[in-house]
Amino acid sequence: MWCALLMQVYTVTGPDHPIPASVGGEVVLPCHLSPRMSAEKMEVRWFRSLFSPVVHLYQNGQDQYGDQILEYRGRTELLKDDIANGSVSLGIRNIRPSDDGQYKCFFQSRGFYEEALLELQVAALGSSPAISVEGHEDGGIQVVCRSSGWYPKPEVEWRDLEGQVLPSASEKISPGADGLFQTESTVVITEDSNQKVTCHVTNLRLNQEKVSEISIAGQCPSKLHRDRLRWSDDASEQVMGLAERQFGRPDAAWATVFWRRKHQHAYLPSLKTNAEMSSFLDVTLNPDTAHPELVLSEDRKHVRDGDNCQDLPDTPERFDTCPCVLGTERFAGGRRYWEVELGDKTEWVLGVCRESVSRKGKVTLTPGDGYWAVWLRDGEYEALTSPSVPLPVRVRPSRVGIFLDYEAGEVSFYNVTDGSHLFTFTDTFSGTLLPYFYPGLNVGGTNAAPLIICSVPAQAGGNL
Repeated sequence: MWCALLMQVYTVTGPDHPIPASVGGEVVLPCHLSPRMSAEKMEVRWFRSLFSPVVHLYQNGQDQYGDQILEYRGRTELLKDDIANGSVSLGIRNIRPSDDGQYKCFFQSRGFYEEALLELQVAALGSSPAISVEGHEDGGIQVVCRSSGWYPKPEVEWRDLEGQVLPSASEKISPGADGLFQTESTVVITEDSNQKVTCHVTNLRLNQEKVSEISIAGQCPSKLHRDRLRWSDDASEQVMGLAERQFGRPDAAWATVFWRRKHQHAYLPSLKTNAEMSSFLDVTLNPDTAHPELVLSEDRKHVRDGDNCQDLPDTPERFDTCPCVLGTERFAGGRRYWEVELGDKTEWVLGVCRESVSRKGKVTLTPGDGYWAVWLRDGEYEALTSPSVPLPVRVRPSRVGIFLDYEAGEVSFYNVTDGSHLFTFTDTFSGTLLPYFYPGLNVGGTNAAPLIICSVPAQAGGNL
């Protein structure tokens, strides 16, 4: 009885409601003693389902990291500003989907201990749905809606012009390597159904959705008419799909641009106005930013890794460690699209970056450092998120298209070779962005071919 009176009796208190957090952001999990008393000499342990290993441990007046769960290393901080009053909130940075769930805040002193249970609800609002026409099935047109970057698992619905839900022909919603969900839902638009449909992807936790729509002009084609519109058996639908994924609609003018590169004498739909083609950008390389090892062509459309460093002024604009170069064109808004010819190169990086990125020393290619890029390296295609995401490439891309929608906060990459979508970054842009190019190292004569920036097609104001 006398010993029990010497113990400090207390309770541990946390919030009685789930704590929201966004993927990539920060969160504070509050926890304190009641009545208020100093916790400076107590053990404070934050953990998940198991007592050990820990999310974070404070013991003997210091943070202890030896028993910390690997995935939390470098991301947690015990906020000790008010520890003298028993408040020991936990800060977590760079929130991941795997952080979702329950946490326990545990105090122990002189053999007495108490804990509180908290719930962290992680959420991510994914990309705007990309709708594409994928082919013909059962007397109708097969339309596919794709989106990525969602957490938790979203709900996908097709709706007609009146808002009625349409049954999907197939649906696949699965987590990627980063834990974020990707969606792929298919609907067949038949001859007697409405020709305008919308795809809704909803995060029920956030009670927010993103919507895209597609209109198929005229009636669904008969088999004979369909064969005439097909242009050839191997690529027309991929071409239309690529145009739709870039612009959210079946843009015949853009389909024409891509198609004419391969089949100059094929059937072509009528062109639209040049104003609708203006997103195609004539990108050139900025020699003032190029690493001294890079060799640029006279027209500033080709770049390759040279054998020796050139004697060039070390200006603030020039990269001094990473053998890369930026485009001359600057973006602070609008939509822009360009293409890069890769040929048989075995290493490359393409994307966009903030104009304000450091050009000196080590370069870290992640959105958090101002880069939105994909690469080929060691035979693997990856989107350079943090951590990176492997890309399932079916056909080796000899040409890649990059589409930037500044206001929508999206940078999309396409395999022009087969018309497939590679990856879309979703972010909030600020300041000026620039095209980014890394041609890869020329080691032992391999990867010697240049990156070639494609000229604007004639229909878009350039030469095809």
